[in-house]
Amino acid sequence: MPPLLPPYRPPSWLFGPHSDTVYPALALKRPPPAYRREIWNAPDGDEIAIDWLAAPAAADAPLLVHFHGLEGSSASHYASAIMHAAADRKWFAAVAHFRGCGGHPNRKPRTYHAGDSNEIDWILKRFRDSHNGVIYAAGVSLGGNALAKWLGEQGQAADNILQSAAIISAPLDLVAAGKVLDSGLNKAIYTREFMRSLRRKTLVQLSTFEAELAFLKLSPAEVIAATTFKQFDAKVTAPLHGFKGVDDYWTQASAKPQLKKICIPTLVLNARNDPFLPASALPNTAEVSSTVTLLQPDRGGHVGFVEGPFPGRIDWLPRCLLAFFASNASSPSSQTDHTD
Repeated sequence: MPPLLPPYRPPSWLFGPHSDTVYPALALKRPPPAYRREIWNAPDGDEIAIDWLAAPAAADAPLLVHFHGLEGSSASHYASAIMHAAADRKWFAAVAHFRGCGGHPNRKPRTYHAGDSNEIDWILKRFRDSHNGVIYAAGVSLGGNALAKWLGEQGQAADNILQSAAIISAPLDLVAAGKVLDSGLNKAIYTREFMRSLRRKTLVQLSTFEAELAFLKLSPAEVIAATTFKQFDAKVTAPLHGFKGVDDYWTQASAKPQLKKICIPTLVLNARNDPFLPASALPNTAEVSSTVTLLQPDRGGHVGFVEGPFPGRIDWLPRCLLAFFASNASSPSSQTDHTD
């Protein structure tokens, strides 16, 4: 294991990928810290919500920017845990919401997607313009994939903005992730819930931007009928964001091919039992650059990582991230760790 990173010790009283994933999201969610909200104008005239930690920070403290997962927000269990840890360190920290998330409505017809590196770019550059000190970025799930893609595309230029980054439970291979999420128990547990939120938002978009979205030739009935990611992305996500189709979207938006181009210290953390991405699709050391540290514990589920006796805690993830940032990931070679 890279130095200074705490080992992950999964609890014996949880078993299987679904309990590792669902239990912490439902049972261990802390109330979020106090936030101060800002509304930022996007380059195209849309708006996004930025939730800053309201707690005071030390004058020379670093800034931690967090990008949430699909339909997540600053109130998500993982975001709350990370922000509480930043507050304890007296860091500056903010959750950058993707368009239409965090309870703030879109002003434009487009939304967000897993490969939205252009969105990552302008957001991080604005943080850079307003903060004189060190900046770290942490992306979870969809936000992690988008951040990793941006890091690879930027290459050495990312060093002008970030000190280091962390990618957590990201679906780095969207083709593999789509297949597992659209089948079996995964479809019944996770995809069903995501589709409820995505369908509802899409119906609002179709009503609000009827003329602008006429090119989709998409009826409300077709939106309601979408029950899988492949159906939804084929009908909505891909054409709305300029992709040729769902296969083109999943291929072009996947961050895995970009990992070899990352030039700043980056932690890529995936549990090998994550139900959102099969272990066979996880990157190995030959598929990443020398500045990438791979951490792949056998358990942890999808952004779960519970530790301790019942009822458990979810503080390992923020402790791991902050330890990685503090170490600056100075090791010259990438490493993979498998823990029990």
